[in-house]
Amino acid sequence: MKYDVIIVGAGLAGLTAACELIDANKNVLIVDQEPANSIGGQAFWSFGGLFLVDSPEQRRLGIKDSKELAWQDWLGTAGFDRLDDEDKWGYQWAKAYVDFAAGEKYQWLKSLGIKFFPVVGWAERGGSLAGGHGNSVPRFHIVWGTGPGLVEPFAKKVEQAVEVGKIQYKPRHKVDELLTTNGSVVGIRGKILEESSIQRGQESSRVEISDFEYYGDAVIVASGGIGANLELVRENWPTRLGTPPKSMVSGVPAYVDGSMLKISANTGARIVNRDRMWHYTEGLKNWNPIWKNHGIRILPGPSSMWFDALGNRFNAPNFPGFDTLSTLEAIQKTGYEYSWFILTEKIIEKEFALSGSEQNPDLTNKSIKQILKRVLPGPPVPVQAFKDHGEDFIIADSLKDLVDGMNRLAGNELIDFIKIKDQILARDREMDNKFTKDLQVMAIQSARNYVGDKLIRVAKPHKLLAPENGPLIAVRLNILTRKTLGGLQTNLNGQVLNEAGEPIQGLFAAGEVSGFGGGGVHGYRSLEGTFVGGCLFTGRQVGKYLSK
Repeated sequence: MKYDVIIVGAGLAGLTAACELIDANKNVLIVDQEPANSIGGQAFWSFGGLFLVDSPEQRRLGIKDSKELAWQDWLGTAGFDRLDDEDKWGYQWAKAYVDFAAGEKYQWLKSLGIKFFPVVGWAERGGSLAGGHGNSVPRFHIVWGTGPGLVEPFAKKVEQAVEVGKIQYKPRHKVDELLTTNGSVVGIRGKILEESSIQRGQESSRVEISDFEYYGDAVIVASGGIGANLELVRENWPTRLGTPPKSMVSGVPAYVDGSMLKISANTGARIVNRDRMWHYTEGLKNWNPIWKNHGIRILPGPSSMWFDALGNRFNAPNFPGFDTLSTLEAIQKTGYEYSWFILTEKIIEKEFALSGSEQNPDLTNKSIKQILKRVLPGPPVPVQAFKDHGEDFIIADSLKDLVDGMNRLAGNELIDFIKIKDQILARDREMDNKFTKDLQVMAIQSARNYVGDKLIRVAKPHKLLAPENGPLIAVRLNILTRKTLGGLQTNLNGQVLNEAGEPIQGLFAAGEVSGFGGGGVHGYRSLEGTFVGGCLFTGRQVGKYLSK
């Protein structure tokens, strides 16, 4: 059977492309190696944060944003330095994406019924100069319904089209080969896997029961990145970030294995920026895991003190929520694969959030009643559950007991009580005035000038060692794998390029497998809210092009 378009991957990028093709009455086939209940892929598990520029939500909060400021921030963050080669198309995709985020993106999403939480988050705050890394203003718009709410309109449209026979969706179809004729991609070949009754996110069977082969005028690869393939992560690990960690927790399910990158390369597709990746430094071992080695990221406010494994406080810009990649580099260069937050009960109840749809049931379930409970004393219910059950948390009434607990958990004696005490006391003395020389304290005070942070995100500055602010809390932080910043190099139509920079006829890519556009739209660093947004944009662009 021959199709107009075959889409490999039923994640957000593939679904977005399919929706454009449905509108154009194209004959489409979607295949995915996972069961049907995994439709939406990794986006379903996301917090649903989207990068938007000069939105109504920003304006209501008094945030003055512009396309020019956003592009300044993007360039300062990305650090494109391969413009004649690997960054050539990533740069062009980045320019187009910022135009999209400052233009039609908001109204397009609204037209699909997507709404946003009214408080805009401030992710990746930078901590350097105006032209350097980070968001100058809050831009992280949380979808009302988080990841599932974002996936819903696209999945629903695809499922309705399947019901009426407009397109075909075949789960449990694992692609092993792209079929070519005279250098053009003309179809796919692979294995049908046995049925699997696992819950979404759990690792599914790889038992093969039969073969398949389908042909199409175009094939879109929308299969995601490499985040769950820890060996591939280590293989591509850049020396600038130190030695690859021997121990990491996985922020994505097992199916995020990068297999389609190699399969595409076998047809001559060019993979660029392999050494660029986005892994988080604030990972927790999930006490209630869904997939193997399941990690959860803390979305921290700016007030926790951050120490390396030896008990040394990190310097600017390595404060919580400021510069993920700089902090990852600093951690890895210590020779240890973990670090520590030290904070108080007052900080955790206001500043700790956990990434992921399942860790934010109030937002995911669109419950205003549950949302209002966030202003009550105590941390959110999922955070409290990690306090109660998570192996990475130490809680104590005295700093000496806290340090002893940290050393027991780490299985060593690396943390010296006096050294930690002196550093915290030095920071606490800066609380006596409204002015300070401590850059982190300055940042806390600056953050509270933004009404969104002051209301629900940043605790009032206080002394950590004052008994009334206790108990004290220490959190061991693990490296958490997540996103692939490089990938298949594509032009602005989503056509995959070969080593000579020429389009491979019939082969397209969208989403994370293409570095969210061009083989690396983010350069070295992300501004956050740009991953699911990149899946939407690349899927939409490819779908529109192939609809013509």
